[in-house]
Amino acid sequence: MTGIARTRGVVLLGVEGCVVDVEAHVSIGVSGFSVVGLADKLVGEARDRCRSAFLNSGLEWPGPKNTVGLSPAELPKKGPTLDASIAAALLAASGQIPREVVAEWVIVGELGLDGRLRPIRGALVAALAAHRVGARRLIVPLANRHEAALVSELDVVGVRTLAGLVALARGEDPPDVELADDSSEPQLDPPNVTVPDLVDVRGQLEARAALELAAAGGHHLAMVGEPGIGKTLLAQRLPGLLPILDEQSALEVTSIHSVAGRPIRRGELVTTPPFEAPHHTATYAALVGGGSTTPRIGMVSLAHRGVLFLDEAPEFRPATLEALRQPLESGVIVINRSGFHVQLPARFQLVLAMNPCPCGYASSGLAAGTSRCTCTSLQRRTYLARVSGPLMDRIDLRVMLTRPTLADLRDGGAGVESSADVAARVKAARDRATHRFADAPWTMNNDVPGPELHRQYRLSSAAAEPLNSALMRGHLSPRGADRVAKVAWTVADLAGHPSPTSADVYTALAHRDGDTSWVA
Repeated sequence: MTGIARTRGVVLLGVEGCVVDVEAHVSIGVSGFSVVGLADKLVGEARDRCRSAFLNSGLEWPGPKNTVGLSPAELPKKGPTLDASIAAALLAASGQIPREVVAEWVIVGELGLDGRLRPIRGALVAALAAHRVGARRLIVPLANRHEAALVSELDVVGVRTLAGLVALARGEDPPDVELADDSSEPQLDPPNVTVPDLVDVRGQLEARAALELAAAGGHHLAMVGEPGIGKTLLAQRLPGLLPILDEQSALEVTSIHSVAGRPIRRGELVTTPPFEAPHHTATYAALVGGGSTTPRIGMVSLAHRGVLFLDEAPEFRPATLEALRQPLESGVIVINRSGFHVQLPARFQLVLAMNPCPCGYASSGLAAGTSRCTCTSLQRRTYLARVSGPLMDRIDLRVMLTRPTLADLRDGGAGVESSADVAARVKAARDRATHRFADAPWTMNNDVPGPELHRQYRLSSAAAEPLNSALMRGHLSPRGADRVAKVAWTVADLAGHPSPTSADVYTALAHRDGDTSWVA
């Protein structure tokens, strides 16, 4: 039987889904199977997967001449997500299922040789793409149904097998395999992870204040201190101070994790700000993303709307650290290759932790002249210079951690605020900022562009005086001054001030350099 039929599938480009028209033409001629429309090797291999799935599902392989067209033709088609839509178009073109039915569907899924539909990455992204083009129904592998159903406006149907897809298209009762208990499907849920509480950190009052400021304004933070003093403990507790993600941010984060193959809890968006802590041996591509033929998501995108923590920051390769400068300013990372150009979201809070020198004890003297440090002054300078000046200029808050006292260690968490206590103040400060930015596209002080900062949120003359003094004496760059002003707004929000005072600006300066004597 000859004929032509059409359905739709989805391909992934970065963290975006693109709906693709899938056409199949079954005709008489020299035996063959061809896929046209800039398809990669994986898409071309759909021929063999479809043939085996047809035969093992009791379906007739159409032919002899089969042509599959994927459009738009100029869009690269990569990966196995089009297997199920190609199979459905072939079945419709050969008259085995109604053409008008599959023409209304969007179908995604990888076919196994036995006819099963295997789970795919990016089911949520596929659902968003299908909803965006006005599709009525999305067909996905059963293991992806809960994830795709997060797009509530779309009719999402999960099927286990190609035979189940055929029965659904024909309006027939599903085969027995489709009626099996859903609990037999692989469990893709992530394990429950409890965010540690700030009450566990002993002492470090200055670092706690800096952490609260970072959470309230979305500011970047650098902590310097000897080994074992609490830098990592503090960084791990930052997500517990951040508000839960709103619906739009949660959709963005969940979509990124879906494309990256991270497990998604059934029926739930990711609402906890992510926390990513790559090892210092991580490569450039692992941190920022890359790939030679297919875009790969890096840690900066996985940390989107959350925290990227770099422990032992000077141990990272300098080129890897410098790659962070673009996303810190723009909130996106751009990857250019000969085969693709993709822009990935990367709006995260950067937290750096570092020792003051290679041995780690440059600041650990117990009394004057009794430092345990064995490094020369040249070694110290070389070590800290691995984190460049331009990168550090983008860090809003810098704090030197001091060794906790015996009383701090003995008393433990007695009288120390918990994460919930601090998070309540953080939320109140963010609510003030959100109200101030009601008519603007940003919600946090750190997101305000420099020109808008001077145009709409200019400091008063009295408040700006210490900042102007720092600029005149060369202690701050213009970008650094803008960042201090943003931190000053956060200090004011935490204190409940309608606008920053000079004391708020001094506080912001102190958190940037740890000393304000030079502006007096």
